[in-house]
Amino acid sequence: MSSQDNISTDYEASKASQPWPEKGEKDVQSNVPYDQEVGEMTEEERRGHAKYNRLGWKRLTVVLLVEAIALGSLSIPSSFATLGMVAGVICCIGLGLVAIYTSYVVGQVKLKFPHVAHYPDAGRLMFGRFGYELVNVMMILILVFLVGSHCLTGTIAWMNITSSGVCSIVWAVVSAVILFLLALPPSFAEVAILGYVDFASIIIAIGITIIGTGVEAHNAPGGLSAVNWSAWPKEGTTFTEAFIAVSNIIFAYSFAMCQFSFMDEMHTPKDFVKSIWSLGVIEMIIYTLTGALVYAFVGQDVKSPALLSAGHLLSKVAFGLALPVIFISGSINGTVVGRLIHGRIYKNSPTRFINTKMGWITWAALIAVITIFAFIIAEVIPFFSDLLSIMSALFISGFSFYFPALMWFILIREGKWYSSKNLFLSIVNGITFIIGAITLVAGTYASVDDIINNYKSGSVRGVFSCASPE
Repeated sequence: MSSQDNISTDYEASKASQPWPEKGEKDVQSNVPYDQEVGEMTEEERRGHAKYNRLGWKRLTVVLLVEAIALGSLSIPSSFATLGMVAGVICCIGLGLVAIYTSYVVGQVKLKFPHVAHYPDAGRLMFGRFGYELVNVMMILILVFLVGSHCLTGTIAWMNITSSGVCSIVWAVVSAVILFLLALPPSFAEVAILGYVDFASIIIAIGITIIGTGVEAHNAPGGLSAVNWSAWPKEGTTFTEAFIAVSNIIFAYSFAMCQFSFMDEMHTPKDFVKSIWSLGVIEMIIYTLTGALVYAFVGQDVKSPALLSAGHLLSKVAFGLALPVIFISGSINGTVVGRLIHGRIYKNSPTRFINTKMGWITWAALIAVITIFAFIIAEVIPFFSDLLSIMSALFISGFSFYFPALMWFILIREGKWYSSKNLFLSIVNGITFIIGAITLVAGTYASVDDIINNYKSGSVRGVFSCASPE
């Protein structure tokens, strides 16, 4: 048996050996999954466990890429237009490094407490039952909102591609049906296979957008020198506009929230560090280049999502190529929230493994309900940047910033926070917590303020109307 097999065997054995700790107990590695009682597993349960432990670090990277590099990358150029080139680059790199660190903390928690199958389980470790229920509600809401944002983007894509007079609600329904069908496979290892198509899809779509906008700027009167981009924030930028731009960049680095779920399927969980560094570096490169180049080629008139800035014909091509990432990435969020709810409903039943008739019936019904709620969200908030911003403020501020900081203080730290070995990391995590708290308060205010202003000005389509979405 190889050393990798030994690690995997030890990890799986540890997950079934000890009970849950009490709130705040961090010296005992208690390792029973929250949804499984101690005792002998049936053969059906053994097959279920085998079905869900097939991810290696490379596949984990692919799944995280699919979950992360999707809608986030499409909002970056408009953020650069608001913040300016200098602040845009600083935010992309700085927030990317913070996201890598907080994701590392999440991985440390998973290794120390292998029974943590979802983010809410970490909430239970920190704050008992209240923490579990709070994070559970936040997790469900953000994932449903994410599916809704992909439904909205799918609607924009279909309307742009077809240029038809078909009511936008029809395209929203088409998008919702596709998201439902792709969310039906319950295993992330199966979804990871689609991830290769997904990643290629967004990279090609972004590439076409960059090339198309660059050629158009070069051929325009005055060439590239005539593009009205700036190194500094645009004149007259309001607090609301600036914070929505920052929130959109924060949204793009939201991969930590699903990390517990994905790591729970890894056969060698210690390899997660390779995944988050690979993902973080890839994201920083893609986001910074996409934001800087598209902004430099289009200027202040850059649209969100960015594919709309590629010109009439090329935007159709770009959206067509982006369809896989729009729907596959969106469906993964549906799968994660489905697994979270389904696993809790059937926590002591083999039905949770979704390998029986009843398991598949309940799973399909649950995914359908999730998709319906996502469709409603897409219709109620039919504007791209504000939808991403309010998700960042309400939820991602916690999952990517203040929760990981609290995890370090409560679950990972050993000794006094001001001791010589802990002082530097205490300062880092303190700053991370403050970033999350500011994003929660200021980001929520900015998002709600902009949504109200958009409805007052009539610059967006009405709820469940047939006007073109923005």
